[in-house]
This record gives sequence, structure tokens and C-alpha cells, in this order.
Amino acid sequence: MGYFRRSKIESVVLASLGLAVGVVAYYLTKGILASLGGLDSSGASSSGIFLWGVLAFFFGAPLGFLGNLAQAPGIGGLFFRLLVPLVAFYETSMRLETEARGPSQVVLGTWTTVRFTALAVAIAMVSHTVWGWWRSRRIRSAGVGVG
Repeated sequence: MGYFRRSKIESVVLASLGLAVGVVAYYLTKGILASLGGLDSSGASSSGIFLWGVLAFFFGAPLGFLGNLAQAPGIGGLFFRLLVPLVAFYETSMRLETEARGPSQVVLGTWTTVRFTALAVAIAMVSHTVWGWWRSRRIRSAGVGVG
């Protein structure tokens, strides 16, 4: 959310609200699905939802700020732009270790797809940044001798 807002304050506030709403929606959905199909409903109690919702609200602020910093063009903002795919890769890798032991091939396929997608996005971001840097450097060096 922070990446799409110009104001740092808007980035912080909207990211906090968005993450808190997303976490609450996640646990509510998890609780509903658990009651229907016997899925694991850990953390889906009202106190768990409240706790994770509040934590998400407070952790959303620095994430929104980092997203705002990702707007910096070129190599300066690359690290901040890479945070999302790198965290997605790391988090799903940790989940794969736990959930791969289970019987569900759908879960395994989902996490593997997320990992490969995150890796592809990270490679594309680095490539795009390096290409832009190289191209602007080439244009500047070609323009130095003119005039």
C-alpha cells in the first residue's frame, strides 16, 4: 500500500489499516472453513483475531513506510522493492517445511508456485533496474561528446 501513495503519512496509515483488515479477514475465513471442513482453526478464536489484528496494525506502519521508500527510482529503491518477493519466498519456504509433510498436494503445489513466482518477480525487478541503469549510463556517455 505504501508504494502507491505519495505521502509517507498516508502510506503508513493505509498500510496499517489494510494489513489489519487483511489479517482479520484471513482468520475469519479460516474459522469459517474450519467449521465446514475440519481444517486447522488455530488462531481463529476471537481473542486470536483481536491479537493478530492489533499486531498487524502496528507492524503495518513500518511496512507502509518501507513501501513508500520503494518508490525511489533505480538502484536506490531496489532493496525496498525486493522486500515483498523475498519475504514471500522465505515465508513459503518455511511453510513448505511444515506443510509438505501433510497429505495435501494442493498445499504443496500452491506454496511451490508462490516460491517460483516470487523468485521470478525478484529476478525481473533486478533485471529491470540494471537495464535502466545501464541504458541511462550509455545515453549519458553518448551525450557527453555532443556539442
